[in-house]
Amino acid sequence: ERDEEEGACGEWRESLEMSRRYDSRTTIFSPEGRLYQVEYAMEAIGQAGSCVGVFCEEGVVLAAEKKVTSKLLEPSKTSEKVYVIDKHIVCAVAGITADANILINQARLSAQRYRLAYQEPVPVEYLLQLICDTKQGYTQFGGLRPFGVSFLFAGWDRHYGFQLYQSDPSGNYGGWKATAIGANSNAAQSILKSDYKDGLLLSDALQLATKVLSKTMDSTTLAVDKLDLTTLIKSKSDPSMIVAHSLNEEELEAVLQETGLAKPKPADEAS
Repeated sequence: ERDEEEGACGEWRESLEMSRRYDSRTTIFSPEGRLYQVEYAMEAIGQAGSCVGVFCEEGVVLAAEKKVTSKLLEPSKTSEKVYVIDKHIVCAVAGITADANILINQARLSAQRYRLAYQEPVPVEYLLQLICDTKQGYTQFGGLRPFGVSFLFAGWDRHYGFQLYQSDPSGNYGGWKATAIGANSNAAQSILKSDYKDGLLLSDALQLATKVLSKTMDSTTLAVDKLDLTTLIKSKSDPSMIVAHSLNEEELEAVLQETGLAKPKPADEAS
């Protein structure tokens, strides 16, 4: 047993020394073919609040966990997890918010440049490619560090209709029917695999996203102030218009009641 323990300790020390030797720059590959700085960026995302995206018949649902760091902190007037890029594109963020702000501003600028040049909304995947090219560039040149942020992009265009994409710090991206990023994303992915079904209605997608988010937070109940739900759907009055709607407190409470995750009201309020 002692020999096995010493062998395990030796392997651990060797891997630690290896990572220290090759993790000082993003431009250096380890002998195993790994870029440690990119892996560290992904670890930073694993510490961030969870985000869940679910594709449904009517559009796309994005759910995000709001982390309240202090009761003394003034509540933000806008969401710090979900951002509108253009009229037809929204994104959810997990990771370092300051890094995300740089890429979001770039995405908004690129979307408006495309609209000005071609007189039509930018295709969702084209915009995501531009952002991922920037992220990839920060893994390949010396003196730079990777962006410590992952995105869930939800959008609509006339080529492919509604779409949901996920991107990571390496610059990779992929299309998904349902996915999650942030803390406990592996547990969220396993729940989505078992519970997601093609042809979900909007109400079912809202309930599924809320349920998955509660599992990532290890909580049997959810409070309205810790939840951010956004839908991207076609306008009921004008189907040619795409509407991004962030659910208000009453709508969030209704979703929590339907899923059975609402916090029970105090006795004095219930009476």
